[in-house]
Amino acid sequence: MFLKLESVTTHFPIHKGLLFKKHVDTVKAVDGITLEIEKGEILGLVGESGCGKSTLSRTIMQLIPSTGGRVFLDGEELTALSPNEVRDRRIDFQMIFQDPYASLNPRMNIYATLAEALRTRQPNLAGNNLAKAIAELMERVGLDRRFIKRYPHEFSGGQRQRIAIARALAPEPKLIIADEPVSALDVSIQSQILNLLLDLRKDLDLTMIFISHDLSVVRYIADRIAVMHFGKIVELGAADEVMDNPQHEYTKDLLRAIPTIRVKEGQKG
Repeated sequence: MFLKLESVTTHFPIHKGLLFKKHVDTVKAVDGITLEIEKGEILGLVGESGCGKSTLSRTIMQLIPSTGGRVFLDGEELTALSPNEVRDRRIDFQMIFQDPYASLNPRMNIYATLAEALRTRQPNLAGNNLAKAIAELMERVGLDRRFIKRYPHEFSGGQRQRIAIARALAPEPKLIIADEPVSALDVSIQSQILNLLLDLRKDLDLTMIFISHDLSVVRYIADRIAVMHFGKIVELGAADEVMDNPQHEYTKDLLRAIPTIRVKEGQKG
């Protein structure tokens, strides 16, 4: 099993008081999740805001320490590693964030951004070899290499997300966690980014966790869907099965909440 979670919990204590803080409650953001993901699989993780999706992704990445359970990546227990060991291991798992503009350094042009990411795996890459690797990376995600000296503010939202994807790919990761990567984009651009991610999965044999609150988007890209509610996985199955034959009442509520457009008689055409 490529990625394995065993009873993973991430709890945040709530304290009250200024001088003498008293523990009054606990937020169970991730509450005993057990999950397995095969190599090359795309798992869609869905649920409403506040259900714990992003906390789970950051716990897998070891950006937030878990309070219990174990996380294994390719047979190695990440939760047993020291902070320095996790930092070295992190080139194998990368994130794509919702807002590419916020995640890109506005003072670094695309050349510098991608060069920094490439050197995490290949520290001696330089000169023409570095320039060639950056150009190839840009073309892989559908960006013109002529834009190599431009800064993030000079690109559209969809182009910035392509840059963020290129940066995530640069260290040649084995796992990518995409946290709401298309929610801030126009519908037409969303489809382009989703198709790009599917092509990259096929070409590079990537394993991916795709986080979203949009079930229709998740159905399009994911092999399986995990539905998260109050820190727990309440339903897990093949994407079409979960969408067409949901078992848990919360999943049914999410499907009923999908907006539909009704055209009044006489308005069509």
